[in-house]
Amino acid sequence: MPRTSASLLAVLSLLSVPAAHAADAPVSEGARWWKHVEFLASDALEGRNTGSEGYRKAAAYVAEQLAAAGVKPGAGEGYLQEMDLVSRRLVEERSRLVLVRGGKELPLTLGQDAIISARMGESGKVDAPMVFVGYGLSIPEAGHDELAGVDLQGKVAVILQGGPEKIPGTLRAHHGSMSERVKALKKAGAMGLVMLQNPKLMEVPWERTAGSRKMASMMFADPTLNDDQGLKVSVVVNTARAQKLFAGAPHTYEALVALANADKPLPGFALPSRLKAELAFETEPVKSANVVGVLPGSDPTLAREYVVVSAHLDHVGVGEPVKGDRIYNGAMDNASGVAAVLELARALQASETKPRRSVLFALVTGEEKGLLGSKYFAARPTVPRESLVADLNLDMFLPLFPFTHVVAFGMDESTLAAPLRQVAGAQGVKVLADPQPNRMGFIRSDQYSFIREGVPALAFKFGFEPGSKEEKLQKQWYSERYHGPADDLSQPVDKEGAAKFVRMFTALTRAVADAPERPRWNEQSFFRRFAMP
Repeated sequence: MPRTSASLLAVLSLLSVPAAHAADAPVSEGARWWKHVEFLASDALEGRNTGSEGYRKAAAYVAEQLAAAGVKPGAGEGYLQEMDLVSRRLVEERSRLVLVRGGKELPLTLGQDAIISARMGESGKVDAPMVFVGYGLSIPEAGHDELAGVDLQGKVAVILQGGPEKIPGTLRAHHGSMSERVKALKKAGAMGLVMLQNPKLMEVPWERTAGSRKMASMMFADPTLNDDQGLKVSVVVNTARAQKLFAGAPHTYEALVALANADKPLPGFALPSRLKAELAFETEPVKSANVVGVLPGSDPTLAREYVVVSAHLDHVGVGEPVKGDRIYNGAMDNASGVAAVLELARALQASETKPRRSVLFALVTGEEKGLLGSKYFAARPTVPRESLVADLNLDMFLPLFPFTHVVAFGMDESTLAAPLRQVAGAQGVKVLADPQPNRMGFIRSDQYSFIREGVPALAFKFGFEPGSKEEKLQKQWYSERYHGPADDLSQPVDKEGAAKFVRMFTALTRAVADAPERPRWNEQSFFRRFAMP
């Protein structure tokens, strides 16, 4: 028996929730979707941390559900595409941050003043000047380069979250991704990064951000797959304490934030303080896996092409307690998206005519650790790379209210916008572009891994009109539940809204799979450069 199949069957024996059978009592579409969420976000799975026992149970459940829907194994001889990772944790007892100004040291308290990222950096000592470089964006295509002419050799770049409104949001997001930032900073000679948050763009309170620092970060065991490494230290500063860095500087932190919020140019200048740091990391090997399945297409020619439907299966696991709860269940993030993909598989298999192109289901690991699973699949796909024609990604689409508007990240970049508008319009759903591009949603989930390999992609969330009660609900959700234990099964969810979304998503997948022409990047899209020749 192949290794992947054996490990899968071993975990399947632990599951208490069987696949749905035709003889079961009829249930509504929303209830069926919610049943998957209930299993995946149960306390028993302990937050599905990448590579954990809870994650393995989730992967086995998903593989079982795909098999029950007639989806074939898509990772060679089984459903699991395994990968080797390295878990990385900062040892705070042996790490510290200090500002040095006028010969005096001002220690920064980890968790209160700032946090040191475990995702990048090197064990050892840092002692370097700091330079504020605005947003730190180098975007040649827009004639914008805040690093040009700045002496960053051996220095720490201090950057404010966001970017100029005049630059298209997707372009801003791409160059604001950590891999592109690190590339530009290293080219400019910087050896470290300090990130300042803009209160206007913050999604979660500092307390939750600080609590998450104790969770392990991860990277690939194969260093050739890690594209965001090379800096000696990376720090995120508490907005309430950020002015400490600017004492004696020509501009205050508050003044810089005010300039950013007014969309005015940000100055660049040396800070009067140096940054001293001592860093100690501990590592251990981790194995995890994507779950990959294929529903073969019905057209003899088009079946050799694949529409990828992706959603991340992992969440962040068990962490610092909030109101006594240590399990970060990840019901919306992203059991909801995985459940929608499973319902899509069921709906396509149940249809009288199958899609003309093949549909590839990729339920990926390690999204919360830096899009690891989707990066791995996009770099080492289980089907020929040139056969991937589109990616439709679901990551916490947030069915918190009735489904009347959909936000589609990337809708202005490719021909995928046309079928989206068609199927959404048929259901009376209004299609919206990203209302907050400085949150960089276009590059913060797994569609970005496919985009960088040249595959046209879309990602989705429930939308709303500005100033509406729906907008207030979504903002409240981020503040109270995002990446916290409160993203659990007790939260209010619009199940009929989720069911309507799944129907639209199914129609869209079908439309892309049945279209005579494969999707393509628009002529003016920046991302067209990644397309295969």
